[in-house]
Amino acid sequence: MNVYMDTTESSFIDGEIGKLLYRGYDIHDLAEKSTFEEIVHLVLYGELPNQAQLDETDGYLRANRRIPDEIITVIDAVKSAHPMDVLQTALIGLAAFDDESEDNSREANVRKALRLTAQAPTIVTAHHRIRSGLEPVSPNPDLNHAGNFLYMLFDQFPDDETIALMDVDFILHAEHGVNASSFAARVSASTNSTLHAAVSGAVGTLKGPAHGGAAEEVMKMSMEIGNPENAEEYARNKLNNRERIMGFGHRVYRAEDPRARHLRERSQALGEKRGDPRWFQILTHLSEDVMAPYRDRGIYVNVDFYAGSIYHLLGIPSDLFIPIFALGRVPGWSAQCIEQYQNNILLRPRLHYIGPMDRDYVPIDQR
Repeated sequence: MNVYMDTTESSFIDGEIGKLLYRGYDIHDLAEKSTFEEIVHLVLYGELPNQAQLDETDGYLRANRRIPDEIITVIDAVKSAHPMDVLQTALIGLAAFDDESEDNSREANVRKALRLTAQAPTIVTAHHRIRSGLEPVSPNPDLNHAGNFLYMLFDQFPDDETIALMDVDFILHAEHGVNASSFAARVSASTNSTLHAAVSGAVGTLKGPAHGGAAEEVMKMSMEIGNPENAEEYARNKLNNRERIMGFGHRVYRAEDPRARHLRERSQALGEKRGDPRWFQILTHLSEDVMAPYRDRGIYVNVDFYAGSIYHLLGIPSDLFIPIFALGRVPGWSAQCIEQYQNNILLRPRLHYIGPMDRDYVPIDQR
């Protein structure tokens, strides 16, 4: 914890003041002015693209969304599994159909990163539809990344406002330093394993509720509260029983997570648009009234606090909340791996042994 294990140019976090930069650019500027396709280019290439570069990156993403029929068959075979397990299985399966799978050159890994970014939404949406007894929806090359995801999930064209909302969500989740899943990816990359294997391992790590499950848990909490007037009593009972209020606190930030601001505003707007503002009202009561005194201890809302309400209002099942996090993070995981492959050294930390020493062996008939 709080140990610098390497250097990076991918992202910068100052947890004391709540600052996040992607490749030197402030997350507030990127969330309000950029698109996810631009962020993919920025994270993987290191610079914001000009129009020609963006057209090339966007075109490559749109052209590589389809997944092989064999992967659809695998998804159908494991359709009863959690969506994160299916995503992990399908991602590693894609290596069998990628001619560059074993090529760990920077150029090949950037291309693979783009393909995995493009294919991951197809996996998640195909699985959801298959488990629901529906046919997967083919990718639509006329839609951007966020719009295509929503189209494949619901089999209907989303409006521009909803596309923009999902686009910002993907931007906010794109990269965040060497968190647990990114560290897992870098450990895998340090063995000179493939990018498919490393990203698949990151997905498995993100599935853990201590890392990626907060958005789903916040929505469950909101449903248990039910109405804004119940929020204070609910929170007091939780705190008196020394239980966590989900969506608060972060291992890095001692100020408000800078990403939360952008989802707060959009959660409120979406609730009003859908005629269901109570989820935002519950969350606001928790953050501004009940939990406000804890800010002196560095406990603020994190990015997941408002995300669950947005997904719920969009009609997205709760067990897809973590996969959506993963869809946004594929470029960041890939960038972390690409950095690791450069001047690589095997990541092999040690454990400090605290067990007994030099014990005499006892034969089994004497134990």
